[in-house]
Amino acid sequence: MILDLIASRNYAEETEVRAMPMVLRIERVDPPSRTALLEAAAASAVAVCLDPRADVGGEWHEPVRAWVAGRIRKVARRARGAQWEAVQALPGVTITVNGASVRSLLPVLVTETPREVAKLQISGSDLPVDEPGEVPEGARLLYVNPRVEMSAGKLAAQVGHASMLLAPRLSETELKAWAALDYRCAVRTPSAAEWDSLVHSADVVAVRDAGFTEVEPGTTTVLAV
Repeated sequence: MILDLIASRNYAEETEVRAMPMVLRIERVDPPSRTALLEAAAASAVAVCLDPRADVGGEWHEPVRAWVAGRIRKVARRARGAQWEAVQALPGVTITVNGASVRSLLPVLVTETPREVAKLQISGSDLPVDEPGEVPEGARLLYVNPRVEMSAGKLAAQVGHASMLLAPRLSETELKAWAALDYRCAVRTPSAAEWDSLVHSADVVAVRDAGFTEVEPGTTTVLAV
């Protein structure tokens, strides 16, 4: 049911704004690498949607259904120390990749964002660009637009969109194999020429941003292979 809604993207006119809060763990001492944090974000976002609790009859189904039926907005915030520990008690899924952790929370009305989340900072989530290693076996590739500058927080939301939009394109067997790897993703930035070749391929899912922050409306930000 949730995958069908994601696949259709024929949302009705929204009367209430809903969003998925994404909490990025960025400690002051020993912060995570940018790539690992983005990969954790991509995995945790789709993990919420494919969690058994989001199935019909599950306790998460209605909040996820209502959110997916509209625009799949996400708001990434940073947390450290006690702030990070506090959000672990909220409904959601935490994924850790190479020491980088992100907790994607159950979507809520923006006006009802939990206090523990609302007080977290949206800005200041950027991290230096790093050189990722080899693509792990079984990981789903997500390519970032090399011509568009985005903060780590903005990109966390974008790769989360990409992993979600990719899921309905996979077979049941592929989804089970992906779930067994905690929805492992590999976030990479191709050359401009590689991007131009990929963006016109029929074998990719494109994320086109609504343009609320950082980029122009309609910008293609991420491609999922």
